[in-house]
Amino acid sequence: MKLSIVIPVYNTAAYLPACVDSVLEASGGDYEVILVNDGSTDNSGQIAAGYEKKRPDLVRVITTENGGLGAARNVGIERAKGDYLLFLDSDDSLEKGALGEILDAIDGSFDIGVFDLLEVNPAGEVIGDIRGSGRDGVFSLADYPDLLTQPPSACNKLIRRSLFLKSGIRFPGRVWFEDLRTVPKLYPLAGSVRYLPRAWYRYLVRPGSITNSVNTARNLEILDAVEDLLDWYRDQGLYARYEKQLFALAHHNAFLTSSVRVNAVDPGSEVQEKLLQWFVTRYPDWQREPYLRTLPPKYRLLNWLLMHRMRRSVHLIMRFNDVRKNKANRFQ
Repeated sequence: MKLSIVIPVYNTAAYLPACVDSVLEASGGDYEVILVNDGSTDNSGQIAAGYEKKRPDLVRVITTENGGLGAARNVGIERAKGDYLLFLDSDDSLEKGALGEILDAIDGSFDIGVFDLLEVNPAGEVIGDIRGSGRDGVFSLADYPDLLTQPPSACNKLIRRSLFLKSGIRFPGRVWFEDLRTVPKLYPLAGSVRYLPRAWYRYLVRPGSITNSVNTARNLEILDAVEDLLDWYRDQGLYARYEKQLFALAHHNAFLTSSVRVNAVDPGSEVQEKLLQWFVTRYPDWQREPYLRTLPPKYRLLNWLLMHRMRRSVHLIMRFNDVRKNKANRFQ
């Protein structure tokens, strides 16, 4: 079997039908859909069971006690039959016609396939797009170290299942930022990575997501995630080889992006200071890093403002940016 689509399900009854429908549109094909009901307390389990009853040739439902997104994905990894895995969150979906293209693209010649994502709002309107890779074609981490600086999302990857099985790498449960703790560890193990320049994945930006969560303190979990990843690269004897890229990863994820995310919710949050102190303590010579001079002007400005604790200015800039983007989307 070519592909196993693993969909963890937890209390997403309002979104699950659109999600599953988007991966059942292909007529036939060498794939399966695994719905891991992670202890849902709404009627997600009944919806999943309905799809299994309707399409037993394609859909399997596995019910577990609640263990979090990572644990549910791990269940899918263990029970999958496909050579490749695609992880689809149950409030997201694939673009129309994407699955057929994905199956055509899987030819066994790559260990990880990377594709693009579309950000959509609850009305289904596209509000942004995220390119999956900064390099075209086929490559490895060794000849494209900047792969470590690309989005670490598991959802825009086709991953050969044997990478998980042979390495023992799994997603952590009950934590935020599980992708960052997991996906970059697979890169050195992949003989080849292929960029597939198609926007197949529709990522729903909605209230309650990590991006919009009012629980700003949980953003500090990014520090544990980054430290876990850095420790793994040290243990594998790879830290020195990829030190510059790992610095860029740490700066972007643990400081810049997390600080802006917290700032958007509460510009006065003390979490921003904790992120700053971690970064400058972890990298006391951060100002000497050439990477910072390659940042786009907007990121350089945000970095400067955050370093100088001008957090209200950051908040105003991001609010202006959101208003401008929303206006632009209305006229598209």
